[in-house]
Amino acid sequence: MSKKRSVQKRIRQAEKSRLRNRQYKSVMKSMIKKVKAATTKAEAEPLYRETVSIIDSITGKGVLHLNNAANKKSKLADVINKLP
Repeated sequence: MSKKRSVQKRIRQAEKSRLRNRQYKSVMKSMIKKVKAATTKAEAEPLYRETVSIIDSITGKGVLHLNNAANKKSKLADVINKLP
């Protein structure tokens, strides 16, 4: 490992942001699973709104790319539209 202080600081910062981003993604994936597990539209729609809000906030933080977020929201919308 380099002895430069700036390199060591970047390594520390990268590790912190990696852990933070991992937590954000974990929350997002859990919410997506809850939406997919819903059995009715009435049950899924509030979860969908909350999940989209989480996806948008994660995208704003730079954890997800805009297109990736759009794809996730679109696929969730398709899942909800197929529910009875």
